[in-house]
Amino acid sequence: MLFPTILVGADVKGKPNYCTVGACGVVNLEPMLYISLKDTHYTTSGVKENGCFSVNLPSADLVRKTDFCGVVSGKTTDKSGIFTPFYDELGRAPMIRECPVNMLCKVTESIPVSGFEMFLGEIVAVYATEEGLTDGQIDPQKINPIVMMYPAYFALGRNVGAVYHDGMTYKQSPGT
Repeated sequence: MLFPTILVGADVKGKPNYCTVGACGVVNLEPMLYISLKDTHYTTSGVKENGCFSVNLPSADLVRKTDFCGVVSGKTTDKSGIFTPFYDELGRAPMIRECPVNMLCKVTESIPVSGFEMFLGEIVAVYATEEGLTDGQIDPQKINPIVMMYPAYFALGRNVGAVYHDGMTYKQSPGT
């Protein structure tokens, strides 16, 4: 299975903590995402305590730090110094300055699922670096996100089509 790789940020016991996550995605057409964290993750307690989390898209050059945040627990390793944190005016979840895209989410619902906690989060703020934009829009080639397909990480390749556009040009041949 193929997943976008993100770093979820939450303050835990007053310090920024980050967890590498592949279980995340769009919930609906509203500005809403879901993340799924193991009940025992250190970050899970911070999301529950603060009611907020950040979704940070690391670029491929951050793969080692990103993977490190997934293989060590904040319970035993202080991960607050791995990245440069920043906060918006709410100040409730650390975002990562080194990541080209950051989203602050407010928890709207929490659903227990087989030893995991699925958090639905309303996106309340989006931040992107100037270097990751083209004509004011986030450019996937420029942000170069990490994609996870166990057991490896991959970077994006080339653009192969336009969403909700290329299908309109498809015409089925008679007899097919």
